[in-house]
Amino acid sequence: MALQESGEMYLETLYVLSQKNNAVRGIDIGDYMGYSYPSVCRGLAVLREEGLVKKDKGGFFILTEAGKILAERIYERHTILTKMFTNLGVDEETASEDACRVEHYISDKTFDAIKAHMKKYEG
Repeated sequence: MALQESGEMYLETLYVLSQKNNAVRGIDIGDYMGYSYPSVCRGLAVLREEGLVKKDKGGFFILTEAGKILAERIYERHTILTKMFTNLGVDEETASEDACRVEHYISDKTFDAIKAHMKKYEG
């Protein structure tokens, strides 16, 4: 399944917020991302249609198993790319911003090579 960048961003945000608090509302996602509530509702509706997110009886958003797997992969890309950029001497804020852009477009093959390289040299 190929999601657009915005869909990946919603998944990653829901994943990050759910690590801190099990109850994540649409407004929480909007506040975190700086998006309007109507935009968040549209984005989450698409993810619900794709079977990646569900809404519980309390109105909280939860990642499905498939959504969690995809969100973890996206988050892993972000964290590893951020670490690689900071290891190269880029400041943390810029490294994170650049990793956020790159994580959506880098191929699995290239990312796997970066991950292996990082693992090899960081022991």
